[in-house]
Amino acid sequence: MAPPIEPDDPGTEQPFVSHLIELRDRLIRMMIGVGVALLLTFPFANEIYTYVAAPLMAQLPTGSTMIATQVISPFLTPFKMALVAAVFLAMPYVLYQLWAFVAPGLYRHEKRLAVPLLASSVILFYLGMLFAYYLVFPLIFGFMTATTPDGVAMMTDIASYLDFVLALFFAFGIAFEVPIATILLVATGLTTPDALVQKRPYVIVGAFVVGMILTPPDVFSQTLLAVPMWLLFELGVFASRILVRERAARAAAEAALVPPEPPGGGRAGAAAPPVAPAGGSGGGLEVGRELEPGDLDDPARWSPLTDEEMETELDLEDAQVARAASTRVRIDPVEDKINRANRLRELDNPLAARQILYQVLEEGDDSQRLVARNILSQIDET
Repeated sequence: MAPPIEPDDPGTEQPFVSHLIELRDRLIRMMIGVGVALLLTFPFANEIYTYVAAPLMAQLPTGSTMIATQVISPFLTPFKMALVAAVFLAMPYVLYQLWAFVAPGLYRHEKRLAVPLLASSVILFYLGMLFAYYLVFPLIFGFMTATTPDGVAMMTDIASYLDFVLALFFAFGIAFEVPIATILLVATGLTTPDALVQKRPYVIVGAFVVGMILTPPDVFSQTLLAVPMWLLFELGVFASRILVRERAARAAAEAALVPPEPPGGGRAGAAAPPVAPAGGSGGGLEVGRELEPGDLDDPARWSPLTDEEMETELDLEDAQVARAASTRVRIDPVEDKINRANRLRELDNPLAARQILYQVLEEGDDSQRLVARNILSQIDET
């Protein structure tokens, strides 16, 4: 009997049912984490609600109080507040469980970007809530109490107040994620920092529209949400420029690994030894003949890339794309594959280089195919 496949084995692909089982386990752990946090917050439910209601209570006239219009509200509303506080308190643990479920499917270069963005998104969400509580709430409630008509006693229902402040907490928490969204747009290649700067007027108008939709119908809360969104957009553009600059520097470092062009303007690899006669020795294709379909079925000459080789190839490809974007020079895709094969050969990864060279033999012109055969012969000799 074959040995069972361990779920955490990175060299195996788990079946769909295993992913569902792992997702179920992660969700159960999330609920357990929220439940443990609820055990900590529930004994202080009334105190937490009093703390959240403090910005409104500070603006009410002397002697005014909040009211409960439903029989169960005095118990249910603080309990709801304690539950929401437990979710916010357990959010780092919940996001860690999500990360542990998704991380095995990401490559190394994706993890390098995902981890800081995930941590930053949590911090920015909390900052948005603090911004709403300490700056927005006093201004909004001060405006509301000041505009109350004569003869009207402002006595807010505790359940309605909780729904109101939770909506604002969520709105400002999401609004503070604008830098993360901006960096992701640039990182995925959907736009560039210069293109975002050109669209700044539309972003400002869109920020006020979002503020109008997500906040109560007053100009103060709309402005207090739109202005931070605009400033956070500028912060995201600044961070995306740093990201692009780092990618360009990495691309320059990768370009330094490319062999210099031989004298006379020949192609890369043209100075390699001449093509050996057909039937030459080595583990690769015989040099001097065309690539045949049967060659791809030979495991010694054609095999799937390992995870490490695939990550190396993806890193090289990302660096090449970043270098092309920074220099705005159109690169011949076949020449690009030849350059990547040379770099992989220098990095002592002949298998990945061989597979790229096979693609060159199928896609390139006569000169490029000749260069690919020369490099294959060099790999076979080493």
